[in-house]
Amino acid sequence: MQGYQRRNSTSVKVGDKFIGSSHPVLVQSMTNTATEDAAGTAKQIFELAEAGSEIVRITVNTREAAQAVPKIVSELEMLGANIPLVGDFHYNGHLLLNEYKDCAKLLAKYRINPGNVGRGDKHDDNFKSMIDVALKYDKPVRIGVNWGSLDQELLARMMDENAKSKQPRDAHEVLIEAIVASAIESAQAAESYGMHHDQIILSAKVSEVPDLIEVYRRLASRCDYALHLGLTEAGMSTKGIVASTAALSVLLLDGIGDTIRASLTPEPGASRTQEVLVCQQILQSIGLRSFTPQVTACPGCGRTTSSVFQELAKQIQEHLQRERPIWQKEFPGSEVMKVAVMGCIVNGPGESRHADIGISLPGTGEEPRAPVYIDGEHVTTLAGPTLTADFIAMVNDYVKKKYGQVACR
Repeated sequence: MQGYQRRNSTSVKVGDKFIGSSHPVLVQSMTNTATEDAAGTAKQIFELAEAGSEIVRITVNTREAAQAVPKIVSELEMLGANIPLVGDFHYNGHLLLNEYKDCAKLLAKYRINPGNVGRGDKHDDNFKSMIDVALKYDKPVRIGVNWGSLDQELLARMMDENAKSKQPRDAHEVLIEAIVASAIESAQAAESYGMHHDQIILSAKVSEVPDLIEVYRRLASRCDYALHLGLTEAGMSTKGIVASTAALSVLLLDGIGDTIRASLTPEPGASRTQEVLVCQQILQSIGLRSFTPQVTACPGCGRTTSSVFQELAKQIQEHLQRERPIWQKEFPGSEVMKVAVMGCIVNGPGESRHADIGISLPGTGEEPRAPVYIDGEHVTTLAGPTLTADFIAMVNDYVKKKYGQVACR
């Protein structure tokens, strides 16, 4: 992308994936099933992987959850899913990782929250115990700081130091600095216990967009660890999507970030996969990666009284999403394709010519015919009740002809 320069970060191997350095920014997600339910958790992991999640995190909070990890991995193998699993540990991770060796071996990465590993001497001992297990099984770790569970002893120390300063900063500024310090100091401690620099990923999550941007800009300026981005509680629906997009886009365009997650609260009964699709769309919209063909569609106005273009745009978008997994395998390169579905003569022909394939539907008072453009050239005009099916067939034919040739080379 013109003008874009990725921050130089270390490369970390997680399962069969590489994070950081010049590797693509990866999409991560997390299950919300009870991990003890091995079949249900494996099913959701498979759904997330099918949607395009490249790393999946699972909660490991009880002995039963730790015991379920081998069953989950076995279920995924039977489903044909090969995806790195990250164990999310709080409070008792040092016990579970040492007690359940199969769990420790099968997880691709451990996520450790330095604010939730214990207090006083226990903090260092418990943290070191988890790092020792990571070293034993050659696993990378994500040291994940959350402002809702920040190391209170560290924060108190920094607040005291600030109060004694000749020019004390406000409490919020100290909080932001404490989040950054917790991440970096914990990473340095892990290295002092024997962890390699390229086995550490950092995250420092908050729930406000400006704070997240500030925290990660400071982190990025002070270290070269790979960074995982995400608002810690983005929220539901439009709010969560917009907040995640606003925060992650700014940082990614700054060259900051090696994995991302949109921590959306699902609507009741809604699929968990929405957070995957949002991350993919963020990366694709700012030009960093391509996952699925994109539809350009006009918003509609007084000229577009017909709902035909809206219905066609929706059907085309759903068709492209359904075909994505198949096309990725059979027609590599099709993910960069652009399809235009326009509603009147004002911008319709122009936008359709700019797309790989586009259709310009008639607006109010226009002749009920829809010209179709392929690679900038007018190739035919569609009309009648089969217009939608005819255009979808043309899109399928375009994919096979253009990207099928690429696959055969």
